[in-house]
Amino acid sequence: MTLAVRVPEELSARVPVEQRGPGLERDAVRMLVSRGAEVAHHTFRELPLLLRAGDLLVVNTSATLAAAVDGWTGHARVVVHFSTRGDDGRWAVELREPDGRGTTRARPGGPSGREVCLPGGVGLVLEEPLSGRGERLWWARVSGAGVPGLLREYGRPIRYAYTERDQPLSAYQTVFAMPSADGTGSAEMPSAARPFTARLVAELVSRGVLFAPVALHTGVASAEAHEPPYPERFSVPEASARLIEAARAGGGRVVAVGTTAVRAVESAVGADGAVRARAGWTDLVVTPERGVRVVDGLLTGLHEPEASHLLMLEAVAGRVAVERGYGAALQGRYLWHEFGDVHLVLPGVRP
Repeated sequence: MTLAVRVPEELSARVPVEQRGPGLERDAVRMLVSRGAEVAHHTFRELPLLLRAGDLLVVNTSATLAAAVDGWTGHARVVVHFSTRGDDGRWAVELREPDGRGTTRARPGGPSGREVCLPGGVGLVLEEPLSGRGERLWWARVSGAGVPGLLREYGRPIRYAYTERDQPLSAYQTVFAMPSADGTGSAEMPSAARPFTARLVAELVSRGVLFAPVALHTGVASAEAHEPPYPERFSVPEASARLIEAARAGGGRVVAVGTTAVRAVESAVGADGAVRARAGWTDLVVTPERGVRVVDGLLTGLHEPEASHLLMLEAVAGRVAVERGYGAALQGRYLWHEFGDVHLVLPGVRP
């Protein structure tokens, strides 16, 4: 799906909402609400009024990594974006070129055997492209230190050119983030959950809204090519699978917080349509043709019109809802990207 719209540069959220004025918290973002073809405008703090007792929010607990590290290859400066840890200990990485403004631009990948010097005497060697799609991401072997320790000491969050300045890692963590025992996590923030605060979660719980934690460690997205997602690690715990099935049986709506949560839950659906505990890798790409089997609604950020995320949004909401929602977001001057406003898609019937 490609929407015939252009997002003006001034609608990119350049800093987190809490830095835009005194007294603002994360939940001060705006929230566009779509029910079928109907569109309404709210603030995120009104979310408890739009859900009902028995509804269930599926949240991604993956912590964001400080996944960008400066390095050298020959005499050239590079920035290494660490994406995903493989089962064999290698990491999928993307080599980027500093753009002189604190962010990066794309550079050719490879070739096989390219060596990159990283801080602390750590070395990295590119071995092979991650897939046959292209040579943006490469499997690389790291020597001299463990990657989680390297990122903790020398890494910083991945930052894109539409943002104003570097932010501390805490700005990229959601209230649901839980560090993994092995130090892995998400290369990019599961940003749909960013507006949640502890106070708002408490209000939702007090109103009878349920939460089911899952994990999906997001890899490095393509800022330029809008590629479909690569395989990613995920986990749907037994307790969460039972919560999801109980909510469905009781007439509650299953609302995924972010496209990552959709991918995790839909990857755990069996042939009989039931969700069961599952962990491993998922290569599922949710499209309108595939559809969704469990998710009734979706809370998500606003994505570029060419982004593959919109295919998933169309699978949940339908094309008309997506087109009208994005038209209303542009007309209403909503803010895009990870520090921006959010879009709540609910079934067409009012609660």
